[in-house]
Amino acid sequence: MSPTLVYGLMILLFMAAAGGVAYAFVGGTSGRTQKRMQAVKQQNPVAAARGGQDSNQQRRKNVQALLKDLEKQQAEKKEKLTLRRRIEQAGLTIEPRTYWLLSGLAAMGAFVIGFLTGQTLIVEILFGFAVGLGLPRWVLSFLKKRRLKRFTNEFANAIDIIVRSVKSGLPTNEALKIVAREIPEPVAGEFNQLCESLKVGVSMEQALKKMYERMPTSEVSFFAIVMTIQLKSGGNLSEALGNLSGVLRDRKRLQGKIKAMSSEAKASAAIIGSLPPAVMTLVYLSTPGYIATLFTEKLGNLMLAGCVVWMGVGIFVMKKMISFKH
Repeated sequence: MSPTLVYGLMILLFMAAAGGVAYAFVGGTSGRTQKRMQAVKQQNPVAAARGGQDSNQQRRKNVQALLKDLEKQQAEKKEKLTLRRRIEQAGLTIEPRTYWLLSGLAAMGAFVIGFLTGQTLIVEILFGFAVGLGLPRWVLSFLKKRRLKRFTNEFANAIDIIVRSVKSGLPTNEALKIVAREIPEPVAGEFNQLCESLKVGVSMEQALKKMYERMPTSEVSFFAIVMTIQLKSGGNLSEALGNLSGVLRDRKRLQGKIKAMSSEAKASAAIIGSLPPAVMTLVYLSTPGYIATLFTEKLGNLMLAGCVVWMGVGIFVMKKMISFKH
């Protein structure tokens, strides 16, 4: 074979190799390249899902940062409640001035009752002080607890209505209006105020904060957190509220179990706490002269005051022992 033919074959082989290398790096048409990349992604699902995982991680970080901000805001807002706020939480519409006027009238009535029954001045003052300051506060606390209990019992149903409304395609504001119309009080009143706040331009986050101030329950706090996260981070609102509804119903079942398991301890505490006043009343009815010294002598009055204080301390301790947080 002549050297010229050898050199020609070598040149042809070199050009073919160079063309293959160029084709490998440059590739064919854009459509074939995309098909090849898609095939590689299907063969390697880890690489294909890496982008989705990165976005989920970023969203999770945003949600965690938002939860920390909400917890910080709630910790900063933990302050002593004003009288107006306690009256509002009890569901009353009176002014603080009316509250103090009623308290003064109750104190005067208790003082008059002590005077008419022939009690000493110290007993009359203590009785009037206890009735004037203690009884109105107890009434506010009782009304607040009863209102919170009624709200909690119906709140899970309200969440279910919102979930069904959102799944059917209604906007969130319309779902809140349906709750305000269909659910009994006090849930209807709270959602009605929430809708009215949204109508006048208040943001959802601020309106939910006001709702939590009027109804300071864990359930409302959970609802506010879910709605705020959905507004700022997006996501499936119906799924999030559905999970919240399940959590609220589980909490309700847990409360029932705790109430059943602690009923014996509560009954024992009630019997122990009621024994001293009951025995004192029976002795007074059977032999009034035997116990009348406690009411007519100063030393007896001091002993009665001490008994009231220590009975109050004992009842408070027993209440703390039988109260379970959940």
